[in-house]
Amino acid sequence: MRPRSARPEKGYILCKAECFVEHFECSGNLWRAKGFVKGSCRDTIARMNPPKPAETQTATLAEIAREAGVSAPTVSKVLNGRADVAPATRSRVEELLRAYGYRRRRAEATRSPLIDLVFHELESAWAMEVIRGVENVARDAGLSVVLSESAGRLTPGRTWADQVAARRPHGVILVLSELDDSQQALLTSRSIPFVVMDPAGDPGADVPSIGATNWQGGLAATRHLLELGHTRIGAISGPSRMMCSRARIDGYRAALETAGVPVDPSLIMAGDFHHEAGYRLGLKMLDREDRPTAVFAGNDLQALGLYEAARELGLRIPEDVSVVGFDDLPVARWVGPPLTTVRQPLTEMAETAAKLVLELGRAQEEPVATRVELATSLVVRSSTAAPAG
Repeated sequence: MRPRSARPEKGYILCKAECFVEHFECSGNLWRAKGFVKGSCRDTIARMNPPKPAETQTATLAEIAREAGVSAPTVSKVLNGRADVAPATRSRVEELLRAYGYRRRRAEATRSPLIDLVFHELESAWAMEVIRGVENVARDAGLSVVLSESAGRLTPGRTWADQVAARRPHGVILVLSELDDSQQALLTSRSIPFVVMDPAGDPGADVPSIGATNWQGGLAATRHLLELGHTRIGAISGPSRMMCSRARIDGYRAALETAGVPVDPSLIMAGDFHHEAGYRLGLKMLDREDRPTAVFAGNDLQALGLYEAARELGLRIPEDVSVVGFDDLPVARWVGPPLTTVRQPLTEMAETAAKLVLELGRAQEEPVATRVELATSLVVRSSTAAPAG
């Protein structure tokens, strides 16, 4: 394979690290990158006007260059993410760009035909549903998708932000990730819009975000089990640092408290949204004399791990223990018995995020910050039943 400098064909540019330097042609529509760093609406629509700055900054590139003690072309190189700028000079210029609130006029911002899609982790069927949604919108717009993985970190590294500035995509979508203040300022100064999908924490009032009704989903899952007659209901959460995980467990607690069922803290265990956690915690939860008769597993992957733990302990689903997941991944329909779960519209969320980031890029005025939550819904299959006896 030879390096290729021409613009990539429509497809994927996989960047399973923080950045890339040049494109390499691969089979089909998959593009890989060289030079890796550190390996590896329905429910609520709220529109809020961003706060106006205390005073309008009108500094030109020449004025910023003069204050930084460099030439205007050097400031332009920093804006374009060029590598041939000394780190100290780059930091000085970036600080002045942030101080002046400099934003490149959209007419000046020549964009490449790309959307950057950033995951904190890529290795799951969950990610594939998101990729599918973004690709649906990108394909219709004649754009390609750059996939980046931040190796489990919720905030991408600084090198990634510099490379995005150099690529100048139409927009950036961050999934279960977030940007720090300097990264937000860098993208804003280049007029690169960004949207956070399923934010890990509170993204802030001025950050556009797409989410789902996680609290309502946890409530619906637990109410379903209560209506079947279960009163001893366990729960496996996701990481406590993720807002969606906390919201689902809060919904679980609310359902129990509303029904007058005491919350047993020993039946709530912290997982990480992976199959292995569902299996490990499932063994611990189900191999006790006072085991629960039903479990809200937090997501589908942990539910599948719970299935494996139940089989190993000789327990039948749903005769001995009922299980509810969250996400409604395609595999939920195929396992035996088919999994009762809360449908999170992942593909639709990704499509909404992609449409929003493109809309923000086309806006002639300052974009309004937009928050959207799509509805979750309970999908009842065969993994839940009334408790035995």
